Amino acid sequence: IVRHAKSSWDDFSLSDHDRPLSKTGVRKTGHIIEYLQKKGIKPDLFMSSSALRAKTTAFQIAGGLGVPAEKVKIEKQLYHADADSIYSTLLDLPDDVDSVMIFGHNPALTYFVNNYLRPEIDNLPTSGVVSIGFRTDKWEKIIDAKFRVNFVVFPGMLKNK
Repeated sequence: IVRHAKSSWDDFSLSDHDRPLSKTGVRKTGHIIEYLQKKGIKPDLFMSSSALRAKTTAFQIAGGLGVPAEKVKIEKQLYHADADSIYSTLLDLPDDVDSVMIFGHNPALTYFVNNYLRPEIDNLPTSGVVSIGFRTDKWEKIIDAKFRVNFVVFPGMLKNK
């Protein structure tokens, strides 16, 4: 689960959906990419909200991890998603997909990851990543499956802020 990078508020004529990333957001996402590279993370699929800031974050991370752009799927329902919508997105995945990164927005992502984090977090920050592994080979069974939180990483946790 990945929250989009910090967005720019420089142009108030843009809609929320069309806000681009800020330079800070791109830079901090670069630090997240380095962390993911060191962990050997390379998901089978990326699913992103249709908002520009989420799509740009997804493509930046995909490129940094060597994942082809065609593995990034844009899902309109992730733009105004709630935690249930995120579950629905996951439950609909084909079972031959072993791993997926979902790019979206708060508060839905914080609510979703707090189903698995102890202690819970107040806020999944921009460019924050929470990796959760489920003990099942069927996406439709993740709600009842045993799980493990693999890692939680925020840009502020990394040395090269």
